Amino acid sequence: MAATLEDYRDVVGLDVIEELRIVAAHVKHRRLQNINSTSVGGGVAEILTRMVPLLRELGIEASWDVIRGDEAFFQVTKAFHNALHGRVEEITAQMLDHYRATTASNLAQLNLDGDVILVHDPQPAGLILRKREIGRHWIWRCHIDVSTPDPRVWNFLKPYIEEYDAAIFSTPGFAQHLSVPQYMVTPSIDPLSEKNKELEERFIEEVLLKYHLDPDRPLITQISRFDRLKDPLGVIAAYRIARKRYPCQLLLAGGGASDDPEGEIVLREVQEQAASDPDIHVLLLPPFSDLEINALVRASTIVMQKSIKEGFGLTVSEALWKKKPVIGGAVGGIRLQIIDGVTGFLVHSSEGAGQRALQLLADPDMARRMGEDGHQHVKQNFLLTRHVKDYVLVMMALEHPDEDVVHLE
Repeated sequence: MAATLEDYRDVVGLDVIEELRIVAAHVKHRRLQNINSTSVGGGVAEILTRMVPLLRELGIEASWDVIRGDEAFFQVTKAFHNALHGRVEEITAQMLDHYRATTASNLAQLNLDGDVILVHDPQPAGLILRKREIGRHWIWRCHIDVSTPDPRVWNFLKPYIEEYDAAIFSTPGFAQHLSVPQYMVTPSIDPLSEKNKELEERFIEEVLLKYHLDPDRPLITQISRFDRLKDPLGVIAAYRIARKRYPCQLLLAGGGASDDPEGEIVLREVQEQAASDPDIHVLLLPPFSDLEINALVRASTIVMQKSIKEGFGLTVSEALWKKKPVIGGAVGGIRLQIIDGVTGFLVHSSEGAGQRALQLLADPDMARRMGEDGHQHVKQNFLLTRHVKDYVLVMMALEHPDEDVVHLE
């Protein structure tokens, strides 16, 4: 059952809820149509699942559509994803043609009826071709790190992006030279979702037992898709450094996403690397395992998100919300969530991650303080209610394109 605005009152306070209602009243009864590439798996789908009901409660006619594509299309967009993160990928003319053809197919099938059409990430970016025919306000929402994109892929996408009325990025460092306005909106977690709500200790113990984890030994955990950019092999290397001094365990857990065809390959690589160590637990969790993920993080001593590239990394905020110290790669949106030395540690290598893990294992009081500070940092900056308000404010800004200040009366 979806949470209501009133349910968030005890978490964020009455003032936040009232402010949200006041702001939303200015775009009430507008239709906000979200479009992305998958309904399950990944942060975008998680956010939209929780956000759409709140927008509707505020009087905004929010909807969510998912584009269709065959395996070849998602191979193309995965290559785009990697290339936009700066990885070398072979992008052929045939791949670009397949992207265009799939875009045309979706344009023929999708009912684009929003007053504001919010298109998430590169996969559906080409839908903007319909704008000149139907009008409306269009926003491209980029959730990935495009700070150092491969020029060929970026230059292919840029003409699409500059047809939008605005672009939204997660951090200032991702901003690009574009002819359209750009906004910064950081992603968020829902404190009341199954992945983040409080759990009974008995349930946590049952989950540990189910996955053969020892509750009496330190547990280092990374929760993420099996993706090379999440560097799971680097996490194993860091764990092995910590393991030399402390009898800890490592948990690498995550699910798949329909728009990520590389996941199975990376999972096999991780399983092969971990095969000789019974204290490395590799879990491919099915969709809707949020309660178990919640329990696994709450049982952890340290959480890692050792990404090489990262759009934001919601798993960091999820762990901080549960008062866990986090060791994360010093990239992308992780740098907004981890205040180095305060809410966790930022690292640049497996060796650095391993040494920071040793430091936290040796000093439980430091780990506890970081967890407490991290919880407050997330509460002030990265909760769903703030995210909803930001989207509402962008909708308002599009209705007042020539005004630097919009007065709410």
